[in-house]
Amino acid sequence: MKSLSCREALLAASLYALLLASAAASAEPLRGKGKTYTFGVVPQLNAAQTVSIWRPVLSLIEQETGLKFRLIGSDSIPDFEKEFSSGRFDFVYMNPYHFIRAERSQGYIPLASDVGRKLYGILVVRKDSPIHTIQDLQEKVVAFPAPNALGASLMPRADLQDRFGIQVTPRYVRSHSSVYLNVVLGKADAGGGVQKTLEQQPELIKDSLRVLYRTQEVISHPIAAHPAVPPEVRERVMQALLALGKTPRGRKALARVPIQEIGAVTADDYAPLVELGLEALYREE
Repeated sequence: MKSLSCREALLAASLYALLLASAAASAEPLRGKGKTYTFGVVPQLNAAQTVSIWRPVLSLIEQETGLKFRLIGSDSIPDFEKEFSSGRFDFVYMNPYHFIRAERSQGYIPLASDVGRKLYGILVVRKDSPIHTIQDLQEKVVAFPAPNALGASLMPRADLQDRFGIQVTPRYVRSHSSVYLNVVLGKADAGGGVQKTLEQQPELIKDSLRVLYRTQEVISHPIAAHPAVPPEVRERVMQALLALGKTPRGRKALARVPIQEIGAVTADDYAPLVELGLEALYREE
């Protein structure tokens, strides 16, 4: 075989380098497409409701980014806490105080949140309940989804204890939906939730309840990413989320979360939550 001249060898090497660069450039837009990213959701509602709400949102993000997502359900809020603390989720929708914990334990990075309205907790009673003031809850049974649910448990429990000096018997029932059902069925005198999840209940449940008390407002739940997710993938997902807020189909899907107006957020937006003094009530499972 004829050996290559020095000039031909240099030309071949240059051509090979160009081919490698071209292949790398063409492969760049496909980075991340071979991986299925996990997406966790705080279990405020039952599993069927969670899937019906979030699968359409993830499908739209998949169409926008070309990425694949697997929705991960958690049996309870304590299970969810263990899972984000161990870094199980690539992406996750979580309550604001959970984010504070997740940032500390795993370095989760917030991407987007509902910037159109704030989160606040509520205490509900049956419409026909003789309980009409917050003081009437003294020594009563109050249902909460879990000890560390922010608006539905931590904030109302803090107000009951520190602001009003009221002692109640807490009953933890795993989800917001279970809280409302327990109150309607008379298994609890009152229950903690958030306005967003109360609005998602069947009409029969909503019509049987009235709001007794509401807490102060705080920033809403973020959608956050684990730091192990490549920065370019995080950026693509964030841009896809923001794009959903600009189309009728996307806004309709987000409204079921419910997210009224999606916008970008940073860790600094959640820093004021540390000043609420909820650490003493947070319970490690």
